[in-house]
Amino acid sequence: MRASKLYAPTLREVPSDAEVTSHRLMLRAGLIRKAASGMYTYLPLGWRVIRKLERIIREEMEAKDGQEIMMPIVQPAEIWQETKRWDAFGPEMFRLKDVHEHDFCLGPTHEEMITTLVRNEVRSYKQLPLNLFQIQNKYRDERRPRFGLMRSREFIMKDAYSFDADEAGADVAYRDMYDAYTRIFTRCGLNFRPVEADSGAIGGGHTHEFTVLAESGESEIASCTSCDFAANIEKAELKTVAAPDEPLTDLKKIETPDCKTIEAVADFLSLPLDKTIKAVAFQDEEGTLVLAFVRGDHEVNEVKLANAVEARELVMAEESAIEEAGGTPGYMSPIGIRKGTKIVVDATVMQMKNACAGANEVGYHYTGLTPSRDFDAERILVRDIRLMQEGDPCPHCGHEVVITRGIEVGQVFKLGTKYSEALGATFLDENGKSKPLIMGCYGIGVGRTAAAAIEQNNDEHGIIWPRAIAPFEVCVLVVNARKEDELRLAEEVYQELKTAGFDVLLDDRPERAGVKFKDADLIGYPVRVTIGPKTAESGEIELKVRRTGETFTATRETYQAKLRELLDTL
Repeated sequence: MRASKLYAPTLREVPSDAEVTSHRLMLRAGLIRKAASGMYTYLPLGWRVIRKLERIIREEMEAKDGQEIMMPIVQPAEIWQETKRWDAFGPEMFRLKDVHEHDFCLGPTHEEMITTLVRNEVRSYKQLPLNLFQIQNKYRDERRPRFGLMRSREFIMKDAYSFDADEAGADVAYRDMYDAYTRIFTRCGLNFRPVEADSGAIGGGHTHEFTVLAESGESEIASCTSCDFAANIEKAELKTVAAPDEPLTDLKKIETPDCKTIEAVADFLSLPLDKTIKAVAFQDEEGTLVLAFVRGDHEVNEVKLANAVEARELVMAEESAIEEAGGTPGYMSPIGIRKGTKIVVDATVMQMKNACAGANEVGYHYTGLTPSRDFDAERILVRDIRLMQEGDPCPHCGHEVVITRGIEVGQVFKLGTKYSEALGATFLDENGKSKPLIMGCYGIGVGRTAAAAIEQNNDEHGIIWPRAIAPFEVCVLVVNARKEDELRLAEEVYQELKTAGFDVLLDDRPERAGVKFKDADLIGYPVRVTIGPKTAESGEIELKVRRTGETFTATRETYQAKLRELLDTL
């Protein structure tokens, strides 16, 4: 490809609406253009990156006997109603009606569609195991699409689904996909980590997220400093913290004027935060009040809390809802809360002795509160709802954990029989008995992976692509395309590299050399081959590695071997 014919409109100015590095650089480097909020057009360079990612994904999926199919984007409401997800999925689902007023949706995911397909075709254990995958657009009406391809309303996903006759087979399928994902992200040149995760709206049991480590990531990852434990903090389970043994004191209501925060109460009473109980109030999608109680120095994990009360989503509670339940904002405890409220108490709180918590009366708190004695056990739900923090003990070995940030690019799920039972997808086993298919689900955000690669690989000049997914791995740049001898030599080098199998672009534009050098760094070609006056005079060719900035010189006889050597290190 010649840059003089390439549609790659680069930008010098930083787009005002681009909040993260990948979004800014994808716009500036001419990879994408915004079509509407959360929707983007891939330009030629961006699409080359996507196609390279897709090729790697296909090769690794097929190496594990995955078979590619293509399902409709538009899905009938009936199959979603069978699994009861038509209403449960929420407002993120794009819904539409056809000319006959039948309900459809734009597929946010394809569990229902694939299960419906297989239930009509797979009848016997002899047809199992089966793994089907597709690479296709998905649609979710994000309330706040942001960060470019990181959180958009239309996005490209690879989704695969496994079907097995028993748990042992499902375990093999899960491990195969786990291994395939490890190879995919390794081949893409990414620094990533598989972590235990929450299954979210997909459901099912065991699941891992594949997370590209980057400070700009939305995910927080807890990992042990000693063992191989790693988990998204939304999922990370915590051991109950036992309180020191001490004589119990009586429950007492005391005045705490103007102490509406747990920090203010602790300061007023000269108590350490770990002797206080903090309340956080939410409402679920039905408007029901959900009160969560954790130790004063801990934070509520909203994902764990939502799972505990089986809520699709939680929002901060209105003060009126708290007051109607008998609570007092800023002074809350479970004591005195009316029935009909969901009360969840962290397991560590139930170990506390002689603690301080709100009295549900303005200006008053309880001291001497021992939850195991003073809380109504029939009214409360005791769960691990605490958010893991840096320095907490590892749930596996007890050593300290550290918190890093990352970007989720893929996830593998064990679905079990959730969808096969709901949709009647059964098979006859070797004894002729009807059983539900055991399923797994495996997704990769293709565009998100490209964006994550940029978040992890960039500098002040632009993108630094890993070789495997760069739009072109080599850019042959002619310093002065108006000089016939330089242009002729550049054309010769370009043709030689193409013939030798290199993925190469020739920048033959009649622009100033500085403009072309800046564009090469901005777009992030792994190696730049410069053809200039020295080449015309002595045959000397300059090779520059984008990642390190190192430059090397070679002759016409040796430059290909040197180029291959450099690329093999990237």
